[in-house]
Amino acid sequence: MQSASIPVRSDQLSIPKAMPARRSEASVMMNDADPIAGSAGPERLDALRAELRRRGLAGFVVPRSDEHQGEYVPPSAQRLAWLTGFTGSAGMAVVLAERAAIFVDGRYTLQVRAEVDTLRFQPLHLVDLPPSRWVGEMLAVGDRLGYDPWLHTADQVEALAIACERCGARLEACSDNPVDAVWTDRPPPPLAPVEPLDDALTGRDSRAKRADMAVALAADRVDAAVLTAPDSIAWLLNIRGGDVAYTPLPLSFAILRADASADLFIDPAKLPAGVEAHLGPDIRRHPPAALDAALDRLGAGELRVRLDMATAPAHVADRLKRSGARIDKGADPCQLPKACKNQVELDGCRAAHRRDGIAMARFLAWLAREAPGGTVDELGAAEVLEDFRRRGERFRGLSFPTISGAGPNGAIVHYRSTPESNRRLTTGELYLVDSGAQYLDGTTDITRTVAIGRPGEEQRRRFTLVLKGHIALARAVFPIGTTGGQLDMLARHALWAEGLDYDHGTGHGVGCYLSVHEGPQRISKVGNPVALRPGMIVSNEPGYYKAGAYGIRIENLVCVVERPAPAGAERSLLGFETLTLAPIDLALVEPALLSADEAGWLNAYHARVRAEIGPLVEDGVRDWLDGATRTVTPPSP
Repeated sequence: MQSASIPVRSDQLSIPKAMPARRSEASVMMNDADPIAGSAGPERLDALRAELRRRGLAGFVVPRSDEHQGEYVPPSAQRLAWLTGFTGSAGMAVVLAERAAIFVDGRYTLQVRAEVDTLRFQPLHLVDLPPSRWVGEMLAVGDRLGYDPWLHTADQVEALAIACERCGARLEACSDNPVDAVWTDRPPPPLAPVEPLDDALTGRDSRAKRADMAVALAADRVDAAVLTAPDSIAWLLNIRGGDVAYTPLPLSFAILRADASADLFIDPAKLPAGVEAHLGPDIRRHPPAALDAALDRLGAGELRVRLDMATAPAHVADRLKRSGARIDKGADPCQLPKACKNQVELDGCRAAHRRDGIAMARFLAWLAREAPGGTVDELGAAEVLEDFRRRGERFRGLSFPTISGAGPNGAIVHYRSTPESNRRLTTGELYLVDSGAQYLDGTTDITRTVAIGRPGEEQRRRFTLVLKGHIALARAVFPIGTTGGQLDMLARHALWAEGLDYDHGTGHGVGCYLSVHEGPQRISKVGNPVALRPGMIVSNEPGYYKAGAYGIRIENLVCVVERPAPAGAERSLLGFETLTLAPIDLALVEPALLSADEAGWLNAYHARVRAEIGPLVEDGVRDWLDGATRTVTPPSP
């Protein structure tokens, strides 16, 4: 979009002329994900150390995770935030008697220093100096390091145990969490009601899904699978919930049997009468406290039990081993079929993206009119965008906290604006907005980078390099069996040629009214053995970030589809269908850098946006959209 040259008449826009008042709720249905209230002052760390001394522990490990290892955790499980003040989505703290450290990855190196008292918690890089190495250097012979086996996977526990053993210390599972013992005002666990999802939205009923899973388990000679990921359970049983923010999950555990029946472990207070009928008699309901006894019964029968060791809590693996079960280490059986959407789900996702495209067109038109005047700030812009989305049918909430970054804040990949960091959108700077929504029929995720006023030559050139990578991936045609890792360099090639790059993955999987970050597929430098398959939805989001200056990211969601094979082809081919429908800012495009094929893709994409979104918006927005999607002509060779 061009923010200065395309006129927009305010009398033709059904959009706000002023920014709405700030909202406190994060979504319509799902619980708020705001950090735990109150300051993470020194008294909390002191109280935890006193509790550790009482238990005879030299230290304790505090991960960001809950029992389900999910991206978002309910307020009752935000132990790391309560103790340290750090609100990022990944991290871990280790508290010893005299020292404490907090470990984060490269996304949060700036955020951790802004939120945490670094005199009490030493910030360390999760990859460069992992917690296992640090504790191995800090513990003494005979020390006991505590951990909560519900909050770590077996692989994580093994790394810590090896580090303790090497220095003569011992890793010890705690029967209850020491943080909970000193967190006196800890919120109660969430009890959001579970909602059945109609088969008209899912495309298949739960019985058919469970029958498929049972066949797959039987083929592997597995008697049962323990499901610890709530998104797998939600997909398998065609239910949704509101226990965490941004993702419609009912927190629960399940055991899927080889006869296609299942045991669901969930607080009965979450199950209204309608859900009981929806689940039916083949889904036996139990309170969460009954899980241990059920695991013991699996072991008593010496059953072969599938468990995903990469995501299951160590407690479940330990309990199965002690009870005599034969653990079949393998992927969660729901993850791959969940990722391959059926035709009903894909049609729903397309409809959700059209509604999202309407909201984005209204927002970008509003931004083109208001931002050059200097009255728009990051928080206000995010509120306006959410307000436009709320008007759409089947809207249920945001799919993640909106990243709304102006100028140098846009260079922070996982930036989250606060009243302290909130910045006005200023002429001559770039504005990056990464946002998405949950609709009953689909999940969206889109990033647009917009020039406020006239962009500089460097900004245009680097934006166009990112665009070339985005187009290369969008146009890719590849044989069946190709992984996302094999395609990643397509998105980076133009940047690499000029000595530039970005430090995040190029694409993540996306669910259907589920997690905005969904496995097992992804597109990244890091190897991933999962081949892309028809029906998978992934993001296409190359970027570039100049620290202290600006950030650039162009993100669309794409679906893996079959492509016709040319004459003489020896392999079946796949490609991508772009789902996202929103203009790419042409003020930032340098046509001279585009090939004829690249310009052709951009023009065809914009023509599709204009054709699909134009008839659905008001006259003023349509006028802006016509200009924002005008034809780009590269220079003749």
